[in-house]
Amino acid sequence: MRELLQWPADPGGPADATRPVGRLLAGRLADALARPAAQQPIWPDPERAEDVVALLRCAEPIVRPAETAQLSEELAAVARGEAFLLQGGDCAESFAENTEAHRLANLRTLARMADVLTRRTRLPVVTVARMAGQYAKPRSQAVDASGLPAYRGDMVNSAEPTPAARTPDPGRMLRAHAGAVDAMALIRRLGGSGPTEARAAVSGDLYVSHEALVLDYEQSSLWVDDSGPEPRLTSGLGHFLWIGERTRQLDGAHIAFAKLLANPIGLKIGPGTTPEQAVEYVRRLDPHAEPGRLTLISRMGHTRVRDVLPPIVEKVSASGHQVIWQCDPMHGNTYTSANGYKTRQLTAIADEIAGFFEVHRRLGTHPGGIHVEVTGDHVTECVGGAAGITESDLPARYRTACDPRLNADQAQELALAVAESAADSVTARKAGLR
Repeated sequence: MRELLQWPADPGGPADATRPVGRLLAGRLADALARPAAQQPIWPDPERAEDVVALLRCAEPIVRPAETAQLSEELAAVARGEAFLLQGGDCAESFAENTEAHRLANLRTLARMADVLTRRTRLPVVTVARMAGQYAKPRSQAVDASGLPAYRGDMVNSAEPTPAARTPDPGRMLRAHAGAVDAMALIRRLGGSGPTEARAAVSGDLYVSHEALVLDYEQSSLWVDDSGPEPRLTSGLGHFLWIGERTRQLDGAHIAFAKLLANPIGLKIGPGTTPEQAVEYVRRLDPHAEPGRLTLISRMGHTRVRDVLPPIVEKVSASGHQVIWQCDPMHGNTYTSANGYKTRQLTAIADEIAGFFEVHRRLGTHPGGIHVEVTGDHVTECVGGAAGITESDLPARYRTACDPRLNADQAQELALAVAESAADSVTARKAGLR
């Protein structure tokens, strides 16, 4: 096991203060990574994959410990009902389309959504972009309809439909890391340039997030954080990491890995999640009951959220943990159009969010945020909205690397609807406290 990367010590501080802790955590990390891991690429040349990971370990972290700690504080406010979490961006970043213009368009979209939410709810909005690392995707099948290996995101292989392009290539992890560095540099440049339309942090800073999926990549930038209730590892690859619906096996590698991290953690939970399972996830991933440490991201589908979510919220709330409740209204509402495109209907997306708010209003809990796949590009990937996009319009500008995204106009429409529901929930909760 490699020596864990350490962030430079504070001036005047002991440079080797955390090294013994690093050795202790190295064993726990090895145990976590030895567990069964779903959705991992099978590299044709494992030795080359090891070489790539070794190179990544020499790279500077993409995010800074102080930024991650600041996000943790802001998410604690969300868990207490004092703020709202807006998380969004591309389904999957791609090497070809991740230009500065594309990133700026996405940041503008998040900025406008956050502005609507802030003005209507009068709550601070914590903005977290799906950016600077969202290059890998889980897939429901190992092969596609053509019999080729499934496209698993640009970190792993190419969407080009040839056997060579679909062969997993570990060198792509280096390109993904370089793209993440560029994205974070852009965000820092915007943050230091004063007020700008593209700046997505309405009441604070902008943070980045991605699904912690490819464990070879995720283990490559870790250092010890002993500032909390117990020594943990901090990832330098993103401020906020989440575990997906397909990799949330309770005894699998992804949950064990996330348990070791000091970063705020998200967990996608679908309609098959039982209240008992939810409580066990919370127990493992938030053992010290830290407000905002864990975000439970429900992705139930608009026809099921009102029935499946309430017992989960009740059971977790009764456990005494202050998690963030966040709604992903995208993944449970995906279908294939008559002309063969994977798409989503804006009305179904809005209805799942409405159901999410109804559940929390009824239970007196805080509907803490939304997690959406959006872009500032003028795409036609989701159906509906004021522009009247229909299934027949989908081929015109269908550009997503994986799943369909709301375009900027659809995202703004959704933000207005969310703001109304959030404002009603804030009013109801304040009335209940009187």
